[in-house]
Amino acid sequence: MSDEEPAPEALAAIRAWTRLENARQEYGRMLERRHGVTGAQLGVLRLIAAHGPDGTPLARLRERLVLHPATLGQLVDRLAARGLVEHAPDPGDRRRRIVRVTPKGRQVCRDAPLAGPVRLRHVPADPERLSRLAAALEDAIDLFGWKEWAS
Repeated sequence: MSDEEPAPEALAAIRAWTRLENARQEYGRMLERRHGVTGAQLGVLRLIAAHGPDGTPLARLRERLVLHPATLGQLVDRLAARGLVEHAPDPGDRRRRIVRVTPKGRQVCRDAPLAGPVRLRHVPADPERLSRLAAALEDAIDLFGWKEWAS
């Protein structure tokens, strides 16, 4: 490692990343304090809510999310334990499970600020800007040396 001062561009990138991480952490702490959910739980809750009152098969959520099935199962179980979702066998195919948001879960979706990556599903954004963001995040994985752990 070099003892030289990093380039100004590297310092600017480090500061921007630090701001992003701090904002994410503070948002997560606020969600837990005010709404009793983590950011990941709120994101899944909002995705389930988007499917309406009939809910969605758990398998469909697995297809749409980049989460390990066990991780998704744990998130849904924690939401169910808090009374924010309910899951039951699909009447048409008892092997499948349907997940639905409860009225309490809908209230959390209404009350919690829409922020973080899930916000991109709900607000219009310039496609070019989104492309630049995706490329920058892919670059971050590479430049931070995290390719080995990226899915």
